Amino acid sequence: MAYHRFSKDLPFSEDEYTRRLAKTRAAMDRAGVDVLYVTDPSNMAWLTGYDGWSFYVHQGVIVLPDADPIWWGRNQDANGAVRTVWMGDDRVIGYADNYVQSTERHPMQDLAQRLIGMGLEKARIGVELDNYYFSAKAYMTLVQELPNATLIDATALTNWQRAVKSEEELVFIRRAAKISEKIVDGLIERVEPGVPKNEVVAEVYRDALTGVDGHWGDYAAIVPLLPSGSDAAAPHLTWDGDPFNAGEATFFEISGCYRRYHAPFCRTIFLGEPSDIFKRAEAALVEGLEAGLEAARAGNRACDIANALAAPLESAGIERGARCGYPIGLSYPPDWGERTISLRSEDETVLEPGMTFHFMPGLWMSDWGLEITESILIKEDGAAETFCNRPRKMFVKD
Repeated sequence: MAYHRFSKDLPFSEDEYTRRLAKTRAAMDRAGVDVLYVTDPSNMAWLTGYDGWSFYVHQGVIVLPDADPIWWGRNQDANGAVRTVWMGDDRVIGYADNYVQSTERHPMQDLAQRLIGMGLEKARIGVELDNYYFSAKAYMTLVQELPNATLIDATALTNWQRAVKSEEELVFIRRAAKISEKIVDGLIERVEPGVPKNEVVAEVYRDALTGVDGHWGDYAAIVPLLPSGSDAAAPHLTWDGDPFNAGEATFFEISGCYRRYHAPFCRTIFLGEPSDIFKRAEAALVEGLEAGLEAARAGNRACDIANALAAPLESAGIERGARCGYPIGLSYPPDWGERTISLRSEDETVLEPGMTFHFMPGLWMSDWGLEITESILIKEDGAAETFCNRPRKMFVKD
């Protein structure tokens, strides 16, 4: 590994980064991609170790077939890159600040000139077209500035290489899971009628960031979600200053995070005596969860998990058309999923040992909601392992 002027605390070993780069290059070769331009900050970090809150400006990693990757971004963020990437300092290049949010020039003009300088003006360049961090303007500018190149849709090319986690990665997810357990334990203790939601969320952040067992907590890619009562029909509402009320259920969708690795975990708290509707839904959902965990085995398919979940729900008269899970691991806002496999009836992806998912069968009805979920690991043998270890139920506080 190259000498650096700065002391670095790289998350992973040199062998781990070498493995990741080799997998990505093999995928590039299969896709007919000469050079890959990666803009998803999760993919950037997975390939290079880069970690900074700079994804609001244009940046990326250039993956070449026969040389170390290049981090490219804003000049002031290059200072963070030389401190966090595994490559040598000469593999970090920045563009001038007058490109930032300018109506006269675009950062992709700088990137195009860099690629031309590398002799890549006629290359087949893979770009992540359907990605939060690569804009229509960025694409149009590259097309204009590189008229002799061929831009290839390489959306999720790197994401798919992340599907099977290494042992080093699993260590981080397990640490994140312990933080998730701590957060849920705190919620069960603190949520009471009359307590303002924002005060509870403040304690969620305290638990999340102080961490567990000496391992500090990172910021999660999604903020805590906690709609109550009829609002729980909407799965992505956050919080306000209103109090929790007796007679209502609140689901809490949270995740511990350690060095950008997540272990999402959802539980529901009912304040008071639940109605029969909630009790029947809870029983069917837990039965479906356990059936799905049994189906989550290496060699089975993603759809097998979804179909196992669906049977008890359908028997209880509950219709649920949404997907019930997605891969998890290293992520940045606004999403802690990996955006590849979906746990749903149409997805026939074969499950492999080392894959990790948020098995997330939330129920969002017309005027209520219920979430009981697990983050899981596909094992070599047997049913899936759950990263968190808390009762699989709706918590009732009379």
